[in-house]
Formats: sequence, structure tokens, C-alpha cells
Amino acid sequence: MRHDADGTWRTATYDTARAALRAGGTVQAGLGIETVEKLPASVRRPVLYRDGPEHREHRRQTARYFTPRRVSEHYRDLMIRVTDQQLTRLRQAGSAHLSDLSFVLAAEVTAGVIGLTESRPGLLRRLERFFPDTFEEPGYTSLRGLRFMLRRNRAWLGLYFGDVRPAVRARRHARRDDLLSHLLDEGCTTGEILGECVTFAAAGMITTREFVNVAAWHLFGDDALREEYLTADEAGRHAVLHEILRLEPVVSALHRRTTAPLDLPDGDGATVTVPAGSLVEIRVDYANLDTDAFGAAPERVCPARGADGHLPGPGLSFGDGPHKCPGAAIAIQETDIFLTRLFALPGLRMRDEPTVRIKESLGSYEVRGLVVTVNPDQGPGPDRGQAEV
Repeated sequence: MRHDADGTWRTATYDTARAALRAGGTVQAGLGIETVEKLPASVRRPVLYRDGPEHREHRRQTARYFTPRRVSEHYRDLMIRVTDQQLTRLRQAGSAHLSDLSFVLAAEVTAGVIGLTESRPGLLRRLERFFPDTFEEPGYTSLRGLRFMLRRNRAWLGLYFGDVRPAVRARRHARRDDLLSHLLDEGCTTGEILGECVTFAAAGMITTREFVNVAAWHLFGDDALREEYLTADEAGRHAVLHEILRLEPVVSALHRRTTAPLDLPDGDGATVTVPAGSLVEIRVDYANLDTDAFGAAPERVCPARGADGHLPGPGLSFGDGPHKCPGAAIAIQETDIFLTRLFALPGLRMRDEPTVRIKESLGSYEVRGLVVTVNPDQGPGPDRGQAEV
């Protein structure tokens, strides 16, 4: 545990990071919490920004929408349908940016899980406007601040009128077995539902899009790993994806603020006390490389890592504790469905290597420019001679 000059306490080991995420006496920090705190007290906060008994009860009631069994039974067909549509698009064009294909996949699946199923034409365009690759910060000049505010308000209104309001109207008439109907049953206003939809869209769409891209990049660049992935059963393929995600957490740092003194393990049986009111930065990327947790050479992809008695799985890449990502099973399954079908295409190869941009404010990355091509005259699988990273 490190206490830096800026007053932030930063974790370094897996045990410390996990304990910080599981601890009571903390509240959410970062991820735009400053904006949410400006809302009137009468407005219900999205679940991401709630803590304590209210948050636990919401997670308990909505857990059924995200179980592995429900994901397989309710969303698998949607994932396959969207994947097939995007790969047909790739075959017809001959080449495509993988980030474009994965964006449609993640957006359509997220919308289906939430219940945004009555959208007017243009959902993808509205989501792109709300979550652009680059979005100008407000800055300090009035002109830039006004431009930022107008663009953001336009994006909010677009999602509200084009997607949320039609879905809400349909479910006020007849409830369905989905998250949006549950929110209505809880008495949420349409505006509050809009906030929840945006939160779930950001969590489910942006992160999955990036993981699809980075997982494909790993598979293109490692012949042995790709062979292991493509010849494994579903559990084996998921183990490969979990191991890639451990090394490539889409969000590498999470933040909590203490509301009471917090005791955290600090190695060798020692304990450190973090004072109330402190900001704690949980370094997921450091925790996922802890040799005590993951064994020797933790920087290498090793899908069988758990067989040696160390931890298997994605580490803390889905978080932990009360705010652990509820959509973990959705993200892994849709990524697996997409990649198994992608790499089965005849003559698949990576034409252009991607670039990576780090978003410091979120501790996340964006992978862009990975162009894939297909050649039906060649056999299945990537052209190994062109797939070096």
C-alpha cells in the first residue's frame, strides 16, 4: 500500500486490492461521480453510484438478469444473430475495422439486455454520439464549455426520445421480463431510467467492444494460443479469454473513498489503516500481476494457470465486492461467440495492426485501426504469414 504526495492511497498487491473492493465503509469515487453528486437529492442515482443497503438490495433483485444460465438461455441467440450479421457484412465488403464490427455487437447485445427494443432507427448513431472515440473536454473558455454542454445535451435527448421513451411506453402498457420493466416496478421516473440505461450502456458496451478488439489482437499474434482457443470446448475458450482479460483489464484503476477508518492487509501479516475521507486507488493492473496470487511469469498468457494452485480467471478485471461487474458472463459469452465465428472465416487475416490510445481519466484503453480481411478462396483460419503483431 502506498500513500502518495497527492493524498491518494494506492494498492499494489492482489490481496490489498481485493480487500479494498470488498470493504464496507467506502463509497464509489471516480467514473463521473462528481457530476452525479450535483443532481438534486430527490433524484435516484444510477446503481453504479449507490452504496450500502440500497445498492445491495438493487443488486440482489436484478441478479437474475445476469446469471450464466439466463445469459445462455435468453441472450445467446441474440449474440449469434448480431455476430452473423456483422460477419456477413465483413464477407461482402472483404475487409472491415474490427472496432466497427465489435461496436455493433456490444451495442445490440447491451440494448437487448437492458430492454431498449423499441428504438427508432439510428440507435447506433445515437450511441456513437454519446460515447464518441474522442470527446472534447469542457476546458475553461466559455465557448468550449458551451459547445461541450450542447453536444452532451443533444446526446442525452437523442437517447431519451429515440430509445428510452419508446421502450418505457411499451412496458407501461405491458411489462416484460427485463431490466427496464424492473426499474418501472421500482417506481423510477423516465429520467432516472435514462440515467440507468446510460450507465449500463457504458459498462456493457464500451468495455466489451475494447475487449473483443484486444482479445482478437492476441489471437492473431500467437499461433499456439489461437490453436488452443479454437480447439478447446467452451469452458476452455472462456479460460483463454479470462487469462487475456487478466493481462488486459479494460479499466485498470478503480477508486473508492473511505467513510470510516479502513484497515487493509499490507503484506507479511501487516495492516495499514487508511483514514476516513481518503481516496483509495485500486490498481487492477498491478493486482493482476501479483506473483503470490498468480504464480511465476504472471505477465504471460497461461490459460491453465489455476492448475498449479494459483488463482485462475480474470483476476480483478471485473472488479470485486458489492460493485463487481454483473455483466461478466455476458461479456465473455458474446466475445467468445464472435471470435469463434470470426476466426472460422476462410482466408481471415489481419491487414493492419491497431493503435492503442490510453484514456488516463478512466485508466482504460481504446484499440483502433485493426483491419481484418477475408478471402473465400483460402481455407479457414487466419493467414499466419500476415498475422504477426
